[in-house]
Amino acid sequence: MNRYQRLFEQLHQRQQGAFIPFVTLGDPNPELSLAIIDTLVQAGADGLELGLPFSDPVADGPTIQAANVRALAAGTTRQQVFAIIRTIRQRYPELPMGLLVYANLTLNPSLGEFYQQCAEAGVDSVLVADVPIRSAQPFIDAAKQHGIAPVLLAPPDADQETLQYIAAHSEGYVYLLSRVGVTGAEQEMATPAAQTLTRLREAASTPPLLGFGISTPAHVQAALAAGAAGAICGSAIVAIIAAYQHDPQQLLLRLSQFVQAMKQATNNPAEPLPTTQI
Repeated sequence: MNRYQRLFEQLHQRQQGAFIPFVTLGDPNPELSLAIIDTLVQAGADGLELGLPFSDPVADGPTIQAANVRALAAGTTRQQVFAIIRTIRQRYPELPMGLLVYANLTLNPSLGEFYQQCAEAGVDSVLVADVPIRSAQPFIDAAKQHGIAPVLLAPPDADQETLQYIAAHSEGYVYLLSRVGVTGAEQEMATPAAQTLTRLREAASTPPLLGFGISTPAHVQAALAAGAAGAICGSAIVAIIAAYQHDPQQLLLRLSQFVQAMKQATNNPAEPLPTTQI
């Protein structure tokens, strides 16, 4: 049983959904980036989705694009990024940890060497954001050869053939998009059709996590009510980093408060939720 399987089994026993935050590694700088990740985990994150800084993040909206700019401007290197990942794995040996990357980053120096580096650092899964399903097989094969779970994106309007392929090949979890387009809390989450989740279940997919536009506890509750196993939140967290990047103490406090509120929303939806302000 891998870390994702253990997590979902534990959450099922506790009658909870998963809350997975996303941040770009090295944002706003490598040192603070590690402190941010520690804060996310200690505040209740069930796992991590981590972005490798890239100069052309086409699947992301302006908030996460700016995070990539900050990380690169701070001089974040690939060596530093994987050093952070290794540190996270040492500190949290049971925590599921996935990478969200762009294809160019996996091909330098080679696909096999990239996935080997991920495996050696303790990465559980890799999602390649800009590779369409029809071109995904080489990435899937390379991931599996190195013991890495390939995570695939499921569009809300995917046809049955696409969903069956995703269910057959996505491991760890399925990243279910709440809407088409790019990431961003600037756009409201759209609750996916129950039919999409039903078809994924019928195809025996790994647990679907809902992402894109998740920015409030109510969004987390809606994702779970729609049948998702949890929610991934990126832009709302990155917006806090952007707002308080020059005040680390306040930044970590705000992040902790936000994550606690979002995680509480995975417990009992009937319970009153604390309000958070960015």
